[in-house]
Amino acid sequence: MVVGESGLGKSTLINSLFLTDLYSPEYPGPSHRIKKTVQVEQSKVLVKEGGVHLLLTIVDTPGFGDAVDNSNCWQPVTDYIDSKFEDFLNAESRVNRRQMPDNRVHCCLYFIAPSGHGLKPLDTEFMKRLHEKVNIIPLIAKADTMTPEECQQFKRQIMKEIHEHKIKIYDFPETDDEEEMKMIRKIKDRLPLAVVGSNTIIEVDGKRVRGRQYPWGVAEVENGDHCDFTILRNMLIRTHMQDLKDVTNNVHYENYRSRKLAAVNYNGVDNNKNKGQLTKPDTPDGMSPLAQMEEERREHVAKMKKMEQEMEQVFDMKVKEKLQKLKDSEAELQRRHEQMRKNLEAQYKELEEKRRQYEEEKTNWEIQQRILEQQKLEASRTIEKGKKKKIF
Repeated sequence: MVVGESGLGKSTLINSLFLTDLYSPEYPGPSHRIKKTVQVEQSKVLVKEGGVHLLLTIVDTPGFGDAVDNSNCWQPVTDYIDSKFEDFLNAESRVNRRQMPDNRVHCCLYFIAPSGHGLKPLDTEFMKRLHEKVNIIPLIAKADTMTPEECQQFKRQIMKEIHEHKIKIYDFPETDDEEEMKMIRKIKDRLPLAVVGSNTIIEVDGKRVRGRQYPWGVAEVENGDHCDFTILRNMLIRTHMQDLKDVTNNVHYENYRSRKLAAVNYNGVDNNKNKGQLTKPDTPDGMSPLAQMEEERREHVAKMKKMEQEMEQVFDMKVKEKLQKLKDSEAELQRRHEQMRKNLEAQYKELEEKRRQYEEEKTNWEIQQRILEQQKLEASRTIEKGKKKKIF
């Protein structure tokens, strides 16, 4: 979740974090296309690295802090976080818990305007309202508008005010690994993180980098000497993602769950109606958890019976279609067999006719040959008689 006033570069930072144009001129950020009222909007981004696909949900809050009267402007954000906790709690209370999508908010990036004067009352009140519900990571937006000395002084002022107001920001876990502890101490020393976002690719010393061009030089987004962007990206995606989820599940969600269950008396009535319902919205008020589970079991049995009937209907229909196809195939084979039989009979008759003609021609030829032989024999006899007469 990203929260902050309009114009602090939330959409630009999201584009820089995931190296994609989640928000572009064709699909601008929520603050550019939604009226200036505090709303909550979700966007999903698929991160691919080394063959691993990670689906992240980005929650934006356009209109936060833009009104003249910002009283209760944090209410839509708290309601959204509570609604996700409520959905997960209802999913845990069901009989079938095999599919439990985790849509809880695991991290809140709170953008602080680079004023140089410390936190505004709105910043303090918002973080105090949410630090028991979500992991808050404070960020100084547009850090390239300040000199390094001003940025360090601003960081010290913000951390001083956070401690004075007893605001609980995300506490990085301690570990026995010395290298990891050095990295964690480095991150803690640089809190709140000063970030810079950019949608522009600039060529610096032959390398193409995301950055902002100024007359006096280039502010590189991924340069650790210019801002803390790389620390934030590595922490969110690589090093501390699982810990953020664990803290959300083991601390914030358990606190919410304990409060919700403590508000339910022995017959299942929720005394805290303003914070959502533990039972399903379509179940009668006053239903106990056991009765609700029994109702869900009956619904599940009815659903299974309906699915069984539908499957039987589909099976019968498939069987009928298969039988009809077999009958059609059998009729087609019978027709082709009959046609082939007729063709063979016709060919047989034609061959018989040609054979009869051949026999007739053969007989005629033999008769003609015998007649010719007789004629030759008679002619030879006549010639011999003539020769004898001449001799005598």
